[in-house]
Amino acid sequence: MEETRHTLTDFEEALIGLRRNVLTMASLTTSSLQNALSGLRDRNNDLCRRVIADDEKVDQLEIEIDHDGLDLLLRFQPVACDLRRVVSAMKISPNLERIGDESVNIARRIRELNQHQALPETDLISTMGAYAMEMFQSSVDAYSRGDAELARSLRERDKTLDEMNSTALRRLVARVPDDPDHLRGYLDLTFIAAHLERIGDHATNIGEETVYAAEAEDIRHPPHQPA
Repeated sequence: MEETRHTLTDFEEALIGLRRNVLTMASLTTSSLQNALSGLRDRNNDLCRRVIADDEKVDQLEIEIDHDGLDLLLRFQPVACDLRRVVSAMKISPNLERIGDESVNIARRIRELNQHQALPETDLISTMGAYAMEMFQSSVDAYSRGDAELARSLRERDKTLDEMNSTALRRLVARVPDDPDHLRGYLDLTFIAAHLERIGDHATNIGEETVYAAEAEDIRHPPHQPA
């Protein structure tokens, strides 16, 4: 019996460490996205350079989480809710890494954008960025608290972000004939909007993994409604 208690304690300690690394990775990714959005709003290339430089830290944490998660599975062979918690942490990590990558992509586009005259349509993309940031922060909060209800809300919110992206695309495309001299800038803003839309997708994925960990329900592919 004493040995069983010791094994369970070791597992919980290892799981706490895995979870801590996921939340640390989420914090770093949040900072990168915030810096990218601030760089867009303030035309600040220094913040963009910081986003690019910090990406390696996010990548290293993903590798560490993969390693620690596999070690947990092999050493303790968890089942039921314990297994779900380990697997979900390992599946959330790549989504965080991809949000970091999208932040880097945004930062690189902003540096190109900042070489030219500021465009009023940047405000439209900044609004979209704020919404994507709120979604991402909600996904992290849901994971941190095991809040399945908050996690479930992300799917519907992602539809709003998709609509914002479509609206932005229409507005930017419509501007090109009237202002062809700034074609490059409109293209950069279009790409930034697309990166933000993908961030919403990854935040939604994090929410789905949170629901799975908390309630053992896979909501990734809801049943199709009859026509």
